[in-house]
Amino acid sequence: MTGTAHAGAVLTIDLAALKSNFRLLQGMSPNADCAAVVKANAYGVGVDRVAPALQEVGCRTFFVATLDEAAALRGIIGVEPQIFVLCGLLSTDFDPFLEFALTPVLNDLGQIERWAKWARTLERKLPAAIHFDTGMSRLGLPEVEARQLREDLTIIDDVNVKYLMSHLVSSEEPGNPTNGLQLKRFSEIRKGMSPVPASLANSSGIFLGPEYHLDLVRPGVALYGVNPRPGQPNPMIEVVQLKAKIAQVRRVDTPQTVGYGAAHRVTKPTKIATISLGYADGYVRSLSGRGYCYIGGIRVPVVGRVSMDLITLDVTSVPDDLACAGIEVDVIGGPISIDELAETGNTIAYELLTSLGSRYLRKYLSEAGNI
Repeated sequence: MTGTAHAGAVLTIDLAALKSNFRLLQGMSPNADCAAVVKANAYGVGVDRVAPALQEVGCRTFFVATLDEAAALRGIIGVEPQIFVLCGLLSTDFDPFLEFALTPVLNDLGQIERWAKWARTLERKLPAAIHFDTGMSRLGLPEVEARQLREDLTIIDDVNVKYLMSHLVSSEEPGNPTNGLQLKRFSEIRKGMSPVPASLANSSGIFLGPEYHLDLVRPGVALYGVNPRPGQPNPMIEVVQLKAKIAQVRRVDTPQTVGYGAAHRVTKPTKIATISLGYADGYVRSLSGRGYCYIGGIRVPVVGRVSMDLITLDVTSVPDDLACAGIEVDVIGGPISIDELAETGNTIAYELLTSLGSRYLRKYLSEAGNI
């Protein structure tokens, strides 16, 4: 394993900040349990480090997307916490759910019927959450199936229903009337069923107010420092920082071009610095000619196309003693938030986080420092 001295780029994950973010969201919803969404390798941050850190601050319920993610998570967090699988039953092989003590989120009547049938085969009730679509038109029981279930609750006689769930469409927009409409629809669904704990709020949904918290909140991206209230000050603490080293600096002048496709042409004497990361590392190609980094507090633009392993920066404004091989460049975090960078690249912070590559040297920080 190489150390910091050999790494072209270093990704630092602050687990103390992660835990503080969990405590904040938990404190905002005191009458509800607080789960953690750790799908996609904890949004690219590293589930093997994130999940135990969250356990340390009391998290006992986790959500992932797939069965494989859930089985791996069970090996990390032990037997006690509850793990929900959001994609539900994608095959007829239910044995892994039993083997790893996993709870599916059932997304249609067919899944409910198959799960109930297996429960009858085992002669015991099996745990599950039931997901209702209240506006996403994605996963979850559509209105017609929700009505059918309410009219015949014997369908779930063999299911130990842990939660009724839905998912907000526009929770990051507090003024969007869709939020209230979804809450109303979900409330109507719940009235037609026996009292069962319910869950609706994601990261941004927690900030919509206590009426959205119900019995369980499910924060995801906010745990990792992304702003759950776009356009307002970020209440979360920064978790991820990315720094890359300058590999080479060269002076160019007209009529020279920079990068693939001659996408950038210099118009005057220019200093170009090349740093060791690219789209293979999650620095998305849409940042070509639009992104920027910081060197010693000085903003420097990305020029030319982002390539697989390298990006080029115009460092003409940077003193030579800072614009030289081996100097670290701020790519994400510090002077450039991940939300700001995502907006610049016409994407969302979710994509940048989950695209973080495997080639970085990863450093995890706790209250005690490096771990």
